[in-house]
Amino acid sequence: AAVPAGGLALLLGVLLWRALHGAPLTELSGDQDFQLFLQRNLEFTRKIRGDVAALQRVVCDTFQLCKEDELLLVLQDLDMAQVPLEQCHKRTFQAETCFSQIRAGLRDYHGSLATIRALLPGHAGLVETLQLDMANLSSNIQQQMEDLGLATVTYHPTENQDPLPTVSSHFHHQVGGFFILANFQRFLETAYRALRHLASL
Repeated sequence: AAVPAGGLALLLGVLLWRALHGAPLTELSGDQDFQLFLQRNLEFTRKIRGDVAALQRVVCDTFQLCKEDELLLVLQDLDMAQVPLEQCHKRTFQAETCFSQIRAGLRDYHGSLATIRALLPGHAGLVETLQLDMANLSSNIQQQMEDLGLATVTYHPTENQDPLPTVSSHFHHQVGGFFILANFQRFLETAYRALRHLASL
């Protein structure tokens, strides 16, 4: 059965308020609406991770770029920025800022996937599906934050960071695509763990 929006917002408000203030949430752990909400989000994140993994396999099969440790020297030439998610790690977990960082990261990777689409024109449909799922997940988080009255924090790349140098070879484009997907997969794993952490509170 669908969860009434007002009831879900109220439930999430209690959950996130307690998460932000460190109060125990054991009494909510058996709540069916809460478990359904978490299950849907975890399943959505798993689907996105599966789509990224499928694109990683295509990059491996198409360009023979499969092992990250063999490409680390090339990565130094690319000087790619990492998307921050430190607020989603268990030691420093803050629900409000974690959700903001997830949204910022989804936006950044949504744009980066244009590189993947250009590298793999035959798989444009999968890339577009992935981008649509990412946009929907970001929109869902944004809507929940607004419903709960949580402040949205905008994160930007580190100031004074050297811009990505002009990539001269097609090989560098391919390696760049490999690391976009590898970094995105790590980002998604952290976001998934953050959702599971909320479930365990």
